[in-house]
Amino acid sequence: MAVPPIQPSRVVAAGPPGLVRPLRVSLMLDVVLGLLVAVTLPLAIVAIPNTISVVAVLLPSDISQVEMVWAHGLALPAMVLTVPLAGLLLRHVRAAPVLVGGLTLLALADAAGGYAGSTLLVGVLRVLHGTGAGLLVPATLVAVWGRPMVLRGIWGGVLAVSLLAAQALALWPLDEVRSWRVTLQPYPMLTGIALALAAAYLVLWMRIGDGVAAGPVPGAMERGRPLAAVVPAAGIAALALGATFDWPPERLVLVGGLSILVLLGVAVVTFEGVAGRAPAYTTLAVGVVVLPTMAQVTCVELVGLGGPGLSGLWPAFVVAGVAGLVAAVLVSRLGDALMPLLGAGGLVAVVAGLCSVRVFLPAPDGLVLILPFVLLTVGAAVALTAALRASGVGAQLFALSLFFPGVLSGFLLGGGIQVTLLQVAVTQQAKVDAFVGAMRLWALVAGVLVVVMIVLGAVLTRRSPAARGGTAGVLPRVELPPVEGLDDVCAEASPTGAATSVTSVTPAIPVVPPPARPVDHLSAPAGEREGEPGRAVPETEPKPKTGPRPRLRPGRRPAPEPEPDRPGALPVVPPPTPSPEGALGDGADRP
Repeated sequence: MAVPPIQPSRVVAAGPPGLVRPLRVSLMLDVVLGLLVAVTLPLAIVAIPNTISVVAVLLPSDISQVEMVWAHGLALPAMVLTVPLAGLLLRHVRAAPVLVGGLTLLALADAAGGYAGSTLLVGVLRVLHGTGAGLLVPATLVAVWGRPMVLRGIWGGVLAVSLLAAQALALWPLDEVRSWRVTLQPYPMLTGIALALAAAYLVLWMRIGDGVAAGPVPGAMERGRPLAAVVPAAGIAALALGATFDWPPERLVLVGGLSILVLLGVAVVTFEGVAGRAPAYTTLAVGVVVLPTMAQVTCVELVGLGGPGLSGLWPAFVVAGVAGLVAAVLVSRLGDALMPLLGAGGLVAVVAGLCSVRVFLPAPDGLVLILPFVLLTVGAAVALTAALRASGVGAQLFALSLFFPGVLSGFLLGGGIQVTLLQVAVTQQAKVDAFVGAMRLWALVAGVLVVVMIVLGAVLTRRSPAARGGTAGVLPRVELPPVEGLDDVCAEASPTGAATSVTSVTPAIPVVPPPARPVDHLSAPAGEREGEPGRAVPETEPKPKTGPRPRLRPGRRPAPEPEPDRPGALPVVPPPTPSPEGALGDGADRP
């Protein structure tokens, strides 16, 4: 009797109906998170520039301008100290509540900024700005880590664009203002929008479930890495606060250079291997050069120094921003094997952008600035996205812990160069020439620093044990046939998240060459098998190799195995086939 096949129902073919709603919520979560990153990162980076000197004439007569500038500059040192501590906090608290908390601090500081009337209150509010911004940057990074790869590209691209336009965004609200308090609340409405997006992200995160939306936890060897950056970060922040006005410019240059060397040393000794050092070198290089360079470029291109002004700079900013975001997203969709090359290529593009700054600036037309802006933004976006792609979350948080001290060190070094040239200028034209000369000299110094970091990273990477494939005194590597699936297991078990290939193994003992006359261990007579008491194997006769079978102790017989169908041939086991009943049933056995 012929039994007609049972057609699968539409519900089984389409998937469980209970998964449709979580998938929609997950898609909404990704969209909200992308918008949140696009709004939050610029707010965090805009808190860095110190713009109170632009509106110093609006300050009350009983407030010291020098003390107010010092108080307004507390935001960046607060960020320097907050970011590594936030990296440690994110080990125990998920990213969603940290995002809400950081934006709440920014909103409170913005709201209270309209009532500030003393230097002390301004200093407190700027510390709140820096603390909130320091919570947002690592929290957004951890939030996008557990989501689709394109969100990591958006994160790297938005961070690069924020570094490019931070100085201009901080100066834009100060055009024809009547109150100096605008510097304490530059974009209050944008802060409110970001806080609303963070609240929506928190609700969606709680609704989709902790196990799906939560980011990964750093490995055991990565958890203490951000803490290693706290001490040098605190030292650099203390030097920046003490050296703002009291030290001569030559000492500022010395402190800035030594700070960069200290950060490089921390990056070298803290992580081993390419996966740990690449993001540290890259983020440090981008932090040292991009924002300090763009701060000087933006000031030189203002109307008072013969430039097109902020309104003339926006076409170049828009083109460079779009190019940086597109480049970062494209890099996020490429394979992991290309990431080291792309990371180095991005830093080379940053060097090219610094060279173009020396060649094309100052420029009376904003369209001329498109080339240097695009090179700097695309280079920074590609370098950040590529370096953070091939490392674990602990390595990335550690890299961010070095990023903001690098920004502060770059400002110290660049500011020292600028003050050194300005102190000898007497006339107004001499001061303009000093500004331009300081910008060009800083671009040269910054380019040399990036080249040094590229070379240092390449040299240390080649000398690392992971790059050489072994250490001194260990025999060369032996190539084994690839085993499907084991590389993924090694990647999950690695504390840095980098895949350790099982096809390249360094043996701990010398490799024994194959015997001249292979002996079939299974088909040989019983008296000739290894370990049989009836026959001793001479020392001159090579012992038979049994491939992957474990070595037996002397005097023990191997486990009994089924005899092959014919002498000298291994039994052939047919592959399992699906059950016909399962194929005709409810579809559970189908792939």
